Amino acid sequence: MNRAPFARTLVSLLLVGVLGGCALGPDYQRPELAAPTQFKQVEGWKAAAPADALERGNWWALYGDTELNALAERLQVSNQNLAAAEAQYRQARALVRSARASFYPTLSGSAGVTRAGQGGGDSTLRTSDGVAVSGSSASRISKSYDLSLNAAWELDIWGKLRRGLEASRAEFDASAADLAAARLSLQSELVQNYLQLRVLDEQKRLLDATVAAYQRSLRLTENQYKAGIVPKSDVTQATTQLKSTQAQAIDLQWQRAQLEHAIAVLVGVSPAELSIAPRESLPTLPAVPVALPSQLLERRPDVAAAERRVMAANAQIGVAEAAWFPDLSISATGGYRGSSFADWIEVPNRFWSLGPQLALTLFDGGARRAELERSEAAYDQTVAQYRQAVLDSFREVEDYLVQLRVLEQESGVQQEALDAARESLRLIENQYRAGTVDYNSVVTVQATALSNERTNLTLLGSRLTASVQLIAALGGGWQLEQLHDPAAITTGEKETR
Repeated sequence: MNRAPFARTLVSLLLVGVLGGCALGPDYQRPELAAPTQFKQVEGWKAAAPADALERGNWWALYGDTELNALAERLQVSNQNLAAAEAQYRQARALVRSARASFYPTLSGSAGVTRAGQGGGDSTLRTSDGVAVSGSSASRISKSYDLSLNAAWELDIWGKLRRGLEASRAEFDASAADLAAARLSLQSELVQNYLQLRVLDEQKRLLDATVAAYQRSLRLTENQYKAGIVPKSDVTQATTQLKSTQAQAIDLQWQRAQLEHAIAVLVGVSPAELSIAPRESLPTLPAVPVALPSQLLERRPDVAAAERRVMAANAQIGVAEAAWFPDLSISATGGYRGSSFADWIEVPNRFWSLGPQLALTLFDGGARRAELERSEAAYDQTVAQYRQAVLDSFREVEDYLVQLRVLEQESGVQQEALDAARESLRLIENQYRAGTVDYNSVVTVQATALSNERTNLTLLGSRLTASVQLIAALGGGWQLEQLHDPAAITTGEKETR
């Protein structure tokens, strides 16, 4: 028995197996970052590993508003921007399946009939005595019937297909993070609009109550004027104060309407289809735990997307390097080919072919070198974008932390100013009724009191907005029991893979 062909085949298979185990290009490593060990604006933060797989939950429920909860649920179902991001996510998932399919052989079949002719047309002949005779030659027409099955398989010796699949998977993960980022951004926008709408409702109630109080003051002043106790100027001042406040109340209507329209579009309906009734209570301002770990920040989907695009760009370097090496493919073809339909599929008409093919580009004018340089530059670009995304995320958290802290302090001082203004208003009104001060003093104190009331509400609105922005900057809501449980993070990461 001749063992030489068998030995050569075995050696070839082993060689292909060894070469197939390697992949050109650098293996991915997360870029180094100069991240701070703690945040400047709050104590108790610590460094942690990326954990964007942590469950965010219905973080808007922290505000304790059932209508807000219902609107947020509608957004997740009906928002068109979110639907577009979800469709893009499905495109990336399909590209992963397409890249994975390149590892398998392709099989195709064909069947056809061909009609061909040869010869025909006029010709001129000469007899033996030199006389020209015109005539025509008969054309030869033939038919060919063909039925074949073709198979081709590209062996991934240099890891080009594996690097391509690695890049597609990374882009798919980035697309999933983009979807999460779009969802979080839209949720944040919805919650901010809703909270501001409720603050405007509170301001409208304040102005309506103030208008009622000013109407009573105007009636009192008119009565005193009719009795000859106060001059006409007191009546005109009271009227001016009343009408000015009524105008402020009217001005709030278009602001509220615009917020309501924005909410309608966010939940996927036209403005005419959504109406949010005023309510006499404000959502709860959530307390941000002081010792939140910095792993919350590392759940940010935009940071995760940027990091995964670095991974995809790294894999593309391997694809570009593999272009310098030959492609090895195995092809096989078999079928039947005959000139007669009756005996087309017969053993004598059978044909087949089988063999490997090695293809290598010998000269391309520097195209491969340029593509490799482009891939390396694209990798450097994604690394810089990832680092910038991390820096921006730290800046945003620091901004909203200091904003919340300062606004809280400012609200405390403003509340003291408001209490003093209310007391001053009570005293000056009593003095005016007693005739010890003129109405100009009353108007001044009333304006001061109203200004402090509105400033107090504006600060509350700013604190609510800043709390939403901080939650979004941290990647969503938090569950403290999950954050302090490392097993929860590990489980979440395994599920996403």
